[in-house]
Amino acid sequence: MPCAFCVLQKDHPEKIIREGEYVFAILSDPHLMKGHALVIPKRHVEKLSELSKDERDELMDEVVKIEEKLLTKAPGADISQHYRPFLPESPLKVNHLHMHIRPRELNDEFYEKVQVAEKDIFVPLTDEERLEYGELLKDI
Repeated sequence: MPCAFCVLQKDHPEKIIREGEYVFAILSDPHLMKGHALVIPKRHVEKLSELSKDERDELMDEVVKIEEKLLTKAPGADISQHYRPFLPESPLKVNHLHMHIRPRELNDEFYEKVQVAEKDIFVPLTDEERLEYGELLKDI
């Protein structure tokens, strides 16, 4: 199955709202809320670690620019990136690295449907986890 983002940048340039040397941005379709944007590397990669420093720098610079512009229309924003090779590709899951920027408001629809359950799923960090993951991440 061809990569949806690679096809989009080649065959549908009219959907690109911003473009740099290494990345482009689109409005997410489908989206979780108005203004939900994606910043996508032009080069097909799946993980952040596969990007060059220049590509990472431009990716993050573009995320910051889009977030700041979206904050003129909403009081907050979420930024996320998902790497889930264990899930099959679908219209909602593309195996091409991309960053989500989602404008957020107090008690918006996303909160009401999903995040209201956060208090039930977050658990305290145990001493065992702190040691295990602290050691893992210390020697990077």
